[in-house]
Amino acid sequence: MWAALSATRLFDIHGHGDVEVTVLAPQAELRVRPRFYEPNAHQLATPLGELFDSVGVNFIKGAAERIDVAQKQVGYLDASGTPQVCRYDKLVLATGSRLAAPNMPGVAQYAFDVDQIEQAVRLENHLKSLAALPDSVGRNTVVVAGGGFTGIETATEMPARLRTLLGDDADIEVIIVDRGAKVGASMGAEISQSIAHACEQLGVKWRLKSSVVAVDENGVTLDDGQRIAAKTVIWTTGVRASSLTEQIPGERDALGRLHVDAHLQVIGQPDIFATGDVAYAATDDLGNHALMTCQHAIVLGRHAGNNVAAQMLGVAATPYRQPKYVTCLDLGAWGAVYTEGWDRQVKLTGQEGKSLKTQINTVWIYPPAANREAAWAAADPLIPIA
Repeated sequence: MWAALSATRLFDIHGHGDVEVTVLAPQAELRVRPRFYEPNAHQLATPLGELFDSVGVNFIKGAAERIDVAQKQVGYLDASGTPQVCRYDKLVLATGSRLAAPNMPGVAQYAFDVDQIEQAVRLENHLKSLAALPDSVGRNTVVVAGGGFTGIETATEMPARLRTLLGDDADIEVIIVDRGAKVGASMGAEISQSIAHACEQLGVKWRLKSSVVAVDENGVTLDDGQRIAAKTVIWTTGVRASSLTEQIPGERDALGRLHVDAHLQVIGQPDIFATGDVAYAATDDLGNHALMTCQHAIVLGRHAGNNVAAQMLGVAATPYRQPKYVTCLDLGAWGAVYTEGWDRQVKLTGQEGKSLKTQINTVWIYPPAANREAAWAAADPLIPIA
């Protein structure tokens, strides 16, 4: 979305309205993935048809399956499932990432996740169904596999969700299973203190130095042989870039992301750009690279669209740089914690942090208005990033 808006913006600035900018995607909507840990996931999608119309973006409803670099075409299945082909002069790959759950006993059959909107809705329907079950330890227990961003936000939201569904008197237990040696260890020393405090206040427990090795209908088995009874197991680890990156000749990182230059052009591919979760892009000159988070995806999108248009127009591109790294981690009813810097120095906590997180989740990560001027103003790659 951001790449398309930014490309049409630059073409308009230079008076080139004859260039066709097309978005190929399964649906003309932005699914607000950073919020899928929240309830009412079915509401977390925003239609894009009017926005695309307002700036002259062509939309093709389809699922990309094949990229033919030599022939410069993308093979896709249209809305009816019929194979089709779309030719391109320049391609921006923005197909994101997916949870790559391990081939572990029971995960595919019994575990839930919040990676895609359909999966988040599936989890919500399951949680609602718990109220019809007899009161038991397993019914009242949720195990979250993984103590990263998604795992923590999902787990800390869960006590309030469960009490809404099961009642205030239910003996609820939420457990994060994580390999780390201490709570929030992968997040950094300072932020981990806020995470630990929030979890203590919310009653969220951590099973540290542990891994889930099997999932079944009634719980999980840990690597030390211990068992936790739980009707709800949520998997949050193992995200990988879209497999379409494998069809483009080029170097990829361990997560499958294509190496790109400062203009987000895939190295060795003059007609292909990568952005968002499929791009391994340097944020600064200190060795830091963009993460698979919305704060990087939005800015990457703006730059990719601008720079592919700049290449076609023969004008100066805008190098992607995002030296200020920040996080805002939702911690349920306790609030949130906001940090700055790659060492995650804590700046706001509790309800102050929650106020910022609410603004991010309800305003900043949503599309601009379906108005040409507003959309193009929002797509400027040089917009200062707070």
